[in-house]
Amino acid sequence: MLKNKKTVYFCQECGYESAKWMGQCPACKAWNTFVEETVSSKKSASSNAKISQKKTEPVILRDISLSADERQSCGIGELDRVLGGGIVPGSLVLVGGDPGIGKSTLLLQVCRNLSSQGVSVLYISGEESLRQIKLRADRLGSFNDKLKLLCETNLENIREIIERTKPDVAVVAPGSVSQVRESTNVLMQIAKGMGVSIFIVGHVTKEGNVAGPRVLEHMVDTVLYFEGDRHASYRILRAVKNRFGSTNE
Repeated sequence: MLKNKKTVYFCQECGYESAKWMGQCPACKAWNTFVEETVSSKKSASSNAKISQKKTEPVILRDISLSADERQSCGIGELDRVLGGGIVPGSLVLVGGDPGIGKSTLLLQVCRNLSSQGVSVLYISGEESLRQIKLRADRLGSFNDKLKLLCETNLENIREIIERTKPDVAVVAPGSVSQVRESTNVLMQIAKGMGVSIFIVGHVTKEGNVAGPRVLEHMVDTVLYFEGDRHASYRILRAVKNRFGSTNE
């Protein structure tokens, strides 16, 4: 086993953590939902502390200005609609859907549209190689240099790269339930602290819940569900939560 790594078991329904496999989750009572994951035994407090080093000061309410063009269009009308009119700077969006439903393809298309508008975009994948992403990108069309790709699973490295490159929008596709658990809180701090709009990709379980603890749905600003038959051409995108306002689908 790797140094500073340990094996634990997570319930895919509620995120309950156990040192051993269990047939029934004691928290949500679901059966056969535990999956084995290798996680870092190091505490993430140091990472959170680094993000929180920047001092903040209170401001007067009347001094806060809101511009009419604050939202950024993603170039897809229906996605703009469920987001409430576009992407809000500093927002954290969770995109859920069955494996293979088209989440990564949709978000890569969003990256293409944003980069063509001059928006700097960072696409981070913990489940696909650069070559796999390149093959999908070639099917969508041409991309410019405003889009950068990164294959990485180390959260500390991801945080450091986002802080150094300072993209306007970042898409993060974690590779496992534990990575989703560990990354959401840090990514939320990055989004709010740096004003980076971040999309997190999450998978949906057979019961229709986003894999990982349900608390993730309360941490993010917007939860989108991508639904449909993977063998058909039609998809439905629903916003089940949006702090910034949207229609349901």
